[in-house]
Amino acid sequence: MAKKETILVVGSINMDLVVRSPHMPAPGETILGSGFKTSFGGKGANQAVAVARLGGKCAMIGRVGDDPFGRDLVANLQREGIDTRAVATCDDQPTGVAVIVVDSNGENSIVVASGANWRVTPDDDIFPNESLFEQAAVVLLQLELPLPTVRAAIEMAKRHGCKVILDPAPAPKPMPEYLCAVDVLTPNISEAEIITGRKAGDPCEDKLIASELVEKGARNVVLKLGPRGSLAVMADGHFYTVPAFKVQVVDTTGAGDAFTGALAVAMRRQDRIHDAVRFASAAGSLACTKLGAQAAMPTADEVQILMEDQPQTDRGA
Repeated sequence: MAKKETILVVGSINMDLVVRSPHMPAPGETILGSGFKTSFGGKGANQAVAVARLGGKCAMIGRVGDDPFGRDLVANLQREGIDTRAVATCDDQPTGVAVIVVDSNGENSIVVASGANWRVTPDDDIFPNESLFEQAAVVLLQLELPLPTVRAAIEMAKRHGCKVILDPAPAPKPMPEYLCAVDVLTPNISEAEIITGRKAGDPCEDKLIASELVEKGARNVVLKLGPRGSLAVMADGHFYTVPAFKVQVVDTTGAGDAFTGALAVAMRRQDRIHDAVRFASAAGSLACTKLGAQAAMPTADEVQILMEDQPQTDRGA
């Protein structure tokens, strides 16, 4: 059997509408912002671009509308070297959009109108593209698609021996059991709090949250802790912490997607888990240094330079 090289992303494709603001508006408040721009986005497409820029062979399943946003988004994925043959066009829904406000600290607030992403279905998009799962070493998923579609993709991936990474964003409550039964679950801390009902904030609580997610069925859990770094826990009970890399934060949009895409690349290479998490952490940190989502995704060379400039010792927790 030929070695499986592809990372298959099943996920959302959006046009991001980004504006900078001095602070996040309170209810009823109008603020004069600045720097409006459109930017290629969607968690699925962001992760696909992250994979491609880091040297991974990538294919994508998703949907866009029959409109200028959709055409521009698909063209951009193709420029990044991503196989888009399974990205379909809807004639009854517009391309998904995300309205993003970025404050003076680089933090963001996002509202998504799913549009064509909500037309990605098992019958139309998963089952007809089984050959892509046959060729995939890793299948990368998020939750900006209908949950039955995500479930079908998980089951198809398992049938063909693919490793499955799920970025549970936006986090559902309650979290269906089948979503936890993946090789790696990669929530940020807010999503992990929603899924478990626990409040994070210190290392002990982080471990309890991660352990609970393993108990729910995940083989491995990688918690993205923002400025506090990341925490990996395996089903055998081993913990690893990776400190955050020090960078000048401009915009955190897409940082989690850079992290998860990089983790997929490292898993495809069969890196050890703590090496994979450190590689992912460096990619996520670099994505914070530029405005936008896909535009901020780093290259493998950039990640390597950061890792060499800031050598770290990964720690058992």
